[in-house]
Amino acid sequence: MSTNTIPLSRPFAWRRIHSLFGFWIVIFLTEHLLTNSQAALLIGENGEGFIRAVNFLKNLPYLHVIEIVLLGVPILYHMVWGIRYLFTSKMNALPSDGKKPMLTKYGRNHAYSWQRITSWILLIGIIAHVGYMRFYMYPTIVDTGKDQAYFVRITMDPGLYTVSDRLGVKLYTQKAIDEVKEQVTRHAEELKTLSSDVEKIQESPPPYVYQKNIDQLLSHYQSLEEEELYLKGLEKRSISGNEIIAEAPDFGTATLLIVRDSFKSVFKSILYTIFVLAAVFHAYNGLWTFMITWGIVLKMRSQSRAVNWCTAIMLIIGFLGLASVWGTYYLNLRT
Repeated sequence: MSTNTIPLSRPFAWRRIHSLFGFWIVIFLTEHLLTNSQAALLIGENGEGFIRAVNFLKNLPYLHVIEIVLLGVPILYHMVWGIRYLFTSKMNALPSDGKKPMLTKYGRNHAYSWQRITSWILLIGIIAHVGYMRFYMYPTIVDTGKDQAYFVRITMDPGLYTVSDRLGVKLYTQKAIDEVKEQVTRHAEELKTLSSDVEKIQESPPPYVYQKNIDQLLSHYQSLEEEELYLKGLEKRSISGNEIIAEAPDFGTATLLIVRDSFKSVFKSILYTIFVLAAVFHAYNGLWTFMITWGIVLKMRSQSRAVNWCTAIMLIIGFLGLASVWGTYYLNLRT
């Protein structure tokens, strides 16, 4: 007795992978917006929740591998396959000229259409967001040997006086950077006359005998190297107008300053509002589709309840996402 089996088609497998990666991105989006919402709590908590969460993620081992494998690959695959959907699917919930079906009275048809519309918004938004936050505004990290310094370029405002004091942040104008440069140059000139002595010490053969004066001399040279690295971090990005360089004690604090600086602009706040709304709708409408696709909800009653649950979660996470934008805009600039 033989059993006939239907071979797994390749398009079916690609769609299932697309669906699984979409579910994984929903989990990431939820975590991301929960973390970002804490940036708006700068007044009461000094942003401690946001800073702790960002520092925890930053200190994960093999972070670059994690970012590529667990974020880059799923998002890129979901995006590429989603573009295929955009060009092959047809929306039927919008007004029509009569040449194609028009089913405007069905809510799920509208959801399907908005899933396609938000795909275009997210395609542009994700590229812009990653480029802005991960490259253009990303902190300059300088390892001086003893510790690390995190530099960000931001615009000055009255609230930064108190915020910088509470977060342990140092602020540098161009004049202050020039003063540091002069100090490093002066220190280098003072040690220049002793360079030959240092070379002799480094090239001398064993046995080695501890000498206190040599210890102090090499310590001065080590300090100069650290000062030069620090200056290099300060000068990494040029500033103009009312821009300053802020040195933060850790990566989380530097990122909080970037978020705060980004949402000083009404224009950026509006753009991110559109981005957040598109992301949460696309994610949680997609979550409902995922549950149907994988047979988690089969009956009509279960599917109806699933829609309600997905909508409720979408509203909560969407609110937290908007809190990080407008909470920062309205509250943090008045600290």
